[in-house]
Amino acid sequence: MSAQAMGDLLAPLNAALNLSSAVLLVFGYRFIRRGDRALHRRCMLGAVTASALFLVFYVLRFSLTGSHSFAGPPRARTFYLTVLLSHMVLAVVVLPLVLRLLWLARQERFNEHRRLARWTFPIWLYVSLTGLFVYVMLYHVYGYL
Repeated sequence: MSAQAMGDLLAPLNAALNLSSAVLLVFGYRFIRRGDRALHRRCMLGAVTASALFLVFYVLRFSLTGSHSFAGPPRARTFYLTVLLSHMVLAVVVLPLVLRLLWLARQERFNEHRRLARWTFPIWLYVSLTGLFVYVMLYHVYGYL
């Protein structure tokens, strides 16, 4: 199998991992709002796992195929690049926040965990959803060069 073919297989897998992370985040949020810590914990660990697998497979895909040019018209390109830039910056920001949340939960410091989660949850959800958006725009709406 060629590097390009492998990369083409990894792209939809990464999109599915982003979608899985987003869904698990939303369910995890709903469970903690209901007071169900056990299901919240499962969902959040699932979201962490999906995001970690995404990162591994994204680096692999990028190493195999490099970056892809956006083939859409100039207006769409500007919007796409704006979303992509915000996605990339916030993806870097969210990683230490998630690691801190995991540590706080492990230490059972739930008041601090809750305060940090109020900021981390929307950032992480945004990163997951915009990752899916980037995939759809790049591979399905406009294709790539």
